[in-house]
Amino acid sequence: MSTRREFLFSASVAAAGVALAPLANAASPLGLLGDRPTPGTSPLLTRAIPSTGERLPVIGAGTSGSYEVDPGSADFDALKETIRVFFEGRGRVFDTAPSYSNAEQVLGALLEQGGWRDQCFLATKLAADDREAMEAQWAASLRNLRTDRVELLQVHNMRAWQVGLPFARELKEQGLVKYIGFTHASDAQHDRMEQLMREQKPDFIQVNYSVMAPNAARSLLPAARDQGVAVLINRAFNDGKLFERVADRPLPGWSAEVGVDSWAQMFLKFAISHPAVTAVIPATGKPHRQADNLKAGTGPLLDQAQRDELVRMFA
Repeated sequence: MSTRREFLFSASVAAAGVALAPLANAASPLGLLGDRPTPGTSPLLTRAIPSTGERLPVIGAGTSGSYEVDPGSADFDALKETIRVFFEGRGRVFDTAPSYSNAEQVLGALLEQGGWRDQCFLATKLAADDREAMEAQWAASLRNLRTDRVELLQVHNMRAWQVGLPFARELKEQGLVKYIGFTHASDAQHDRMEQLMREQKPDFIQVNYSVMAPNAARSLLPAARDQGVAVLINRAFNDGKLFERVADRPLPGWSAEVGVDSWAQMFLKFAISHPAVTAVIPATGKPHRQADNLKAGTGPLLDQAQRDELVRMFA
C-alpha cells in the first residue's frame, strides 16, 4: 500500500505535468526589449549574453538548499522529477557552488543520470582564499559535477577576487570555462560590485534583486547594461521571506494581463522584466514549483509602472 509520502510525491509529479503542458504546447509569445522565445518548441523568453550574443532562457535554477540532499532519499527522487521538468520545459541555466554542501555532487549525478549535461548551461563558483585552494576546489568541482568544463565560473562573493579572476581567465583561455564573472548577495556590496565590474570587464555578474530588495536597479543593473555584462539574479524570493508576506494577499488586479497566476511567478517576472537581467535562478526541489517558476518566463513582461507598484507594496 502506498505511503502518504509516495502519494504526495505522485500528486506533485502529476501537478507538474499539468503545469508544464502549456510550456510545451503554447504558441511562442514575443517578449519586450529584444526578448524572444527559444525557437520552435518553447515559449520561454530568452536574452542574449552581451559578450557573445549567445541566448539563454530567462528562468534558470539554483541549488542552494534544495539540492543539498542525500542520494537515494525521497528528496533526491523528487529532484529527479524536478530536473526533468526543468529541462523538458526548455530551461538551461543551473547555478551551484562548492560551498553548498553536496549540491555539486547531487547536481552532477542528476545531470549524468538524465543525460542532461549537453543541454545545461552549467555555472559554479570559486570560493577560496588562495591559488592553491582554488585549484584544488576547481578540480573537485569538475569531479563532483561529472564534467570536463563549465559554461560559467564565478568568484563567489568577490572573495579573493584578485586571485580568483586571473585564475578563471586562465581556465577560459584553456577552453575549460566559457564565461567568467563574480557574485554577491548583499545590497551593501553593490557599489563595490559596480566598480569591480567596470575595472575587470567580466562576462557576468550575479546579484540579489527582488520586490523587497530592489536597490540593484538604482545603479548596478543600468551599469551592467551599459558595460555589456550579463546578469544572473539570486534571492528573488528573499530566501522565502516574500511568501510569508503574501500568505493571504491577492495578486494585483492586472496579473492576468501579464500571464501571472501565482506570487512566485510575479516575483520572478519582476526580476526578469528589468532589461539588464539575463536570467533569474530560483532554487526548488519540488516538481510543481519548478513548473510554476518556468511559467514566469512566458508571456508579457512587467512595465515600469507595474514594477514600481510591486516595490511600493513590499517596501
